[in-house]
Amino acid sequence: MSISGRAAKASLAMPFRGHAGFASVPVSFARAAVCNDRSMRRDLAVIRWEAGPYTVVFSTRVGGVSKGPYESLNLGILTGDDPERVVENRRLLADRAGIDPERARMAWQQHRADVRKASPEGILAPGTQHAACDGWWSDERGQGMMLVTADCLPVAIGRQNGARPALAVLHVGWRGLLHGIVENGVAPLGGAGLAAVIGPGIGPCCYEVGPDVAEPFEAAFGADVLIDGRLDLWRATELALGRAGVAEIEHADLCTYCHPELFFSHRRDRGTTGRQGVIAAVT
Repeated sequence: MSISGRAAKASLAMPFRGHAGFASVPVSFARAAVCNDRSMRRDLAVIRWEAGPYTVVFSTRVGGVSKGPYESLNLGILTGDDPERVVENRRLLADRAGIDPERARMAWQQHRADVRKASPEGILAPGTQHAACDGWWSDERGQGMMLVTADCLPVAIGRQNGARPALAVLHVGWRGLLHGIVENGVAPLGGAGLAAVIGPGIGPCCYEVGPDVAEPFEAAFGADVLIDGRLDLWRATELALGRAGVAEIEHADLCTYCHPELFFSHRRDRGTTGRQGVIAAVT
C-alpha cells in the first residue's frame, strides 16, 4: 500500500499495520500530477492498495478545488460546498484512479449495513437520487464504486482465491459495524480466500464514546477495543473481518482527527467539513 501525491508535509512517513503475513512497511509521499479533461494540472495525495486485479484508491483532502472549510478535495455534495466544485473534485479523483466517473456508483449512505451490487449510474450529476446503502460490490470489470467518509472507515475487500475477481467497498461506522456490514460485504464475495484493507478513519487516540457505544462494542468484540473511554474502531473492524473469513488484512492506521492537513474530520471540525473517501473497481 502506498501514498502518492503532494501533501502539505512531503517528507511525512506513516506506518500501517500488517496482518496474516503482511509485514509493516512505511507509507510515504511522492509527487504525482494529474490532468483532467480540461488539461488542468493538479496534484493529489492518494493512498493506493496494491492487491490483485483491483484499483482501490483512498483519497485525502489534498489536491482539489474546494475552498473554506471544504478545502480542497471534498467529495461530499451534501456538505454546504459549491456542487460544481464537488463534481470537479470527483472528476479529478476518478481520473487519478483511472476509473470512468460516468459508470461509477455512489450511495445515499445510512450508517446501516446494506450492501448492494453496483451498476452504472454516474457520480458527476448533482441531485442524483443514489440508492440507500453503505456498501457496494461488483465482479464486473470497470464498474467504479465510490463511498465518502469523514471519520468512519472506508474498507475494501477483494476475492483472492483464484475465482472470478470481485470487490466490495464499505462505509464502516460504529452503527454499521454492530449491525453486520462487514459480514454483508463478505457474503457476495464467497467468504473464503479474501483480502481486505482498512483505510483512514478516526483512531483510538481520539474516538471518545459513551456507554451507549462502549457497552455493545465490549459485548461484541471484547474489552480490548476500548481504551480509557475511547473506541478502537480500527481493531473492531479487523476483528469483524477476521470472523467473517478474511485471511489477509492491511490497514493504514491514519487518524482523520489527528491530521487536519490530510483529512476532513466530522468530529474535529464539528460537522462543518468535507468528505474524503474510496474509489475502486475490478480492473
